[in-house]
Amino acid sequence: MPTNENKEKDEVNIIIDRKHKRSPNPTTGNALYVLGELPSGYTLFRETPGPKDDEPIPNDATIVHLKDGDHFYSSQETINPGAY
Repeated sequence: MPTNENKEKDEVNIIIDRKHKRSPNPTTGNALYVLGELPSGYTLFRETPGPKDDEPIPNDATIVHLKDGDHFYSSQETINPGAY
């Protein structure tokens, strides 16, 4: 039976769209979208340090391994710049 100490290691503090959240680790892409309350038509990204592109998180059952303090943000899948 897991102890509280082990349970704490299985949950991490993350930030989604500037809101502090706690998540099981590992989790799924679906669970992160639900936790972040993302509306339909948005994609979730994990911020990546340095010059690399931020990592898109698929909204499916893909396993996502988290680190305490990970930052995520959402963005519309398509942007309509309007007519000129």
